Amino acid sequence: MSRLEEAQEVLLANWRDGYTIPSPLLYPFQWLWDSGFIALGYAHFDEDKAWSEINALFKGQWNNGFLPHIIFHQESDQYYPGPDVWQTHTLDKAPTSPKTSGITQPPVLGFILEQLFEQTNNLKKTTELARRIIPKIKAFHQYLYNERDPNTEGLVYIRHNWESGLDNSPLWDDALRRINTPKKDLASIRRDLAHVKADNRPSNHEYLKYIWLVEHFVECGYEEEKIREHCPFLIQDPVFNSLLIASNEALFRLSEKIGNPDMDFLNWAIAGKKAMNSKLWDEASVNYLGYDLVTNQQINAPSNAGFIAALFAEIPNSNQLDRIISTHFSNFSDDDFRMMPTVMPDDPLFEGKRYWRGPIWINTNWLLIRGLQKNGESTWADKVREHTLELIEEFGFYEYFHPSKHAPEACGTPMFSWSAALYLDLIHRP
Repeated sequence: MSRLEEAQEVLLANWRDGYTIPSPLLYPFQWLWDSGFIALGYAHFDEDKAWSEINALFKGQWNNGFLPHIIFHQESDQYYPGPDVWQTHTLDKAPTSPKTSGITQPPVLGFILEQLFEQTNNLKKTTELARRIIPKIKAFHQYLYNERDPNTEGLVYIRHNWESGLDNSPLWDDALRRINTPKKDLASIRRDLAHVKADNRPSNHEYLKYIWLVEHFVECGYEEEKIREHCPFLIQDPVFNSLLIASNEALFRLSEKIGNPDMDFLNWAIAGKKAMNSKLWDEASVNYLGYDLVTNQQINAPSNAGFIAALFAEIPNSNQLDRIISTHFSNFSDDDFRMMPTVMPDDPLFEGKRYWRGPIWINTNWLLIRGLQKNGESTWADKVREHTLELIEEFGFYEYFHPSKHAPEACGTPMFSWSAALYLDLIHRP
């Protein structure tokens, strides 16, 4: 079986009743940004499943527009924390069925929707679907600007590291240190360590802090003003905001194409780009950094994700673009490592096998490839694509990969859906 055939088999094996789980061992529910990327894979061989994937997410949308990061369509004890920890089903604003988590994930659905529209084989049907879904995505974005942008800057904050998608990135270390948790053994509760090596995953010490934040949200009744008043984790994340900007621009273009142009999307994108460059751009590191709203300062921590997402959203000006390429690409030697590690190998915090502290992820490489292409850097885009495909050809559809060329390693869980889906997109849309 070829890798292309295997990629389709992975997605079909992970398909449930109307949606796809990220992997059969580790993630038994539907995740928000996973499903966005997964839909791109289905679009190349089963458009109906691609649209079903997106529609299933909105079964969990709250009546204030909030879109949760996990939709618990079915019961399972394979994952912690489950719905009994989140307790969102007790809220008037959240659905009781399906139950959901109480945090969100990067808002990718706008640019996903645009790509599904562009490559459809049934324009009439796709136009009708887009017209129904765009208002739901707009309600989500409106929630973010109403509830997560208290100073009306055009930048929204995240209140949990899981909302970034980069769960244990060094970006969050300082904020998480502010959380004092009682000593508690989570090893018997966590389900991930039964399927994945401990050195691939966040530590128990980190997980305690993650759960503390969830318990804080429950205590506040998921009222954003109460959460904001006491939460030690309030960060304007460059990845989250870049993907929100990219989605807003995509939705504006799409709304024009279907005959109902919506200027709100364009205005949100313009304000976001201006704020990204004035507040999150850092001259010294030539990168877009997070901003800590608790301490009112930029977060000086190593992560390539900031400039990767900003390139995808076409945020850097020509001077910034030149500096990003010369700093992070022209000086990168691929003799020893493939591009693009989430943390550079020469950094003291680099851990090549531990989640978001060094490994290569297929989704961030996909964002980087598309971002480089958008910015006219096709040579570097081809190099990153080459490295990405090499990893999948060698190891298959794992969750993430050690970037070493001499001792590469597949990490996390196998049969990972977005790795398969984005491989299909990179092959069919090179």
